[in-house]
Amino acid sequence: MQLTKRFLVVVMVALIAAGSVFAGGTKASGGAAQKLTIKVGDNWGATHPMAAALDTVFKPQIESASGGALTVDIYHSGTLGNEGDLWNGVRNGTIEIAILGTPMNQEYTTMLISDWPFLYRDLAHAKKVWTGPIAEEINAEFHQKFPTVYMLAWGPNSARTFTSNKKLTSVADFSGQKFRMPGNPIHVGIAENLGASAQVIPLGELFSAMETGVVDGQDNGMVTVISEAFYEVQKYLYETNHIIATLEIVVSAPFFDKLTPAQQKIVTDAAKATSVKAWDDYIKSVDNDRAFLRDHGVTVTPTTAADQAQIIQKIQPLTDSLFREHAWAKPLTDRIKAVQ
Repeated sequence: MQLTKRFLVVVMVALIAAGSVFAGGTKASGGAAQKLTIKVGDNWGATHPMAAALDTVFKPQIESASGGALTVDIYHSGTLGNEGDLWNGVRNGTIEIAILGTPMNQEYTTMLISDWPFLYRDLAHAKKVWTGPIAEEINAEFHQKFPTVYMLAWGPNSARTFTSNKKLTSVADFSGQKFRMPGNPIHVGIAENLGASAQVIPLGELFSAMETGVVDGQDNGMVTVISEAFYEVQKYLYETNHIIATLEIVVSAPFFDKLTPAQQKIVTDAAKATSVKAWDDYIKSVDNDRAFLRDHGVTVTPTTAADQAQIIQKIQPLTDSLFREHAWAKPLTDRIKAVQ
């Protein structure tokens, strides 16, 4: 009888100790709930809608919902490295979460969809696509291709425009100019089809390249032209809106897998909420961004319907080759265009 009582006491003490270990979620070997820090890296200034949403939504939502078990440290403006560095960091587990464009598009060509030209009716259409079922399907395929990474959500990069130090107010003005383009065959192909030359330069080195004349200009959304202060070294902006580009929130799978199911849901929900907030803020920002640039001496020229038709015609060789080379392209672009 005494032995039985002692055994029950031991069992109860063990259960209470286990409860303290698992409280708040993450398993710990020291008898207390383990607290984890999530390192988040991006390449944008803190005013970019995606970066701002990390600060105002992602960090506070995770820290609050986890009861302090998860702490989020955010590093903007390439502090943890350029886009390639961030991608490699998430893949090898040295960075928990990164916000990226598509540095992986040569390994997983479906990611070229993030930079597909003239794909959406407007920004609201793009938001609906990348906060809906199509995004979830690609997320699942993405993890199959990259088992050490999960894709959590798709936010806005921007509707891309061209800027230059040389006159750029019409389609004819592209001829002979040098543009920095991302290391992406779509971006490079657009510049070349328009009669310009393309040079791949990391975003963190772009300001200096334009200031010193290594390139005449670049393509990015107005929001990035402002957040990276490119307007200080560029005179013209041609509002082509040739690509509505996305940014993806990716997480290291070994880190994510060691979280409890409850914590995984907290992180996933925060990523999705961050995406929605960033899309909403970006859509609201466009008119203000245009006014800001004009106020700071940039000549901003919107494209007419005729301009856009001419650009689409000039880049037809690029889009034809993309459809020939990628079997997924026609079905996926048709699905995206059909989203209402």
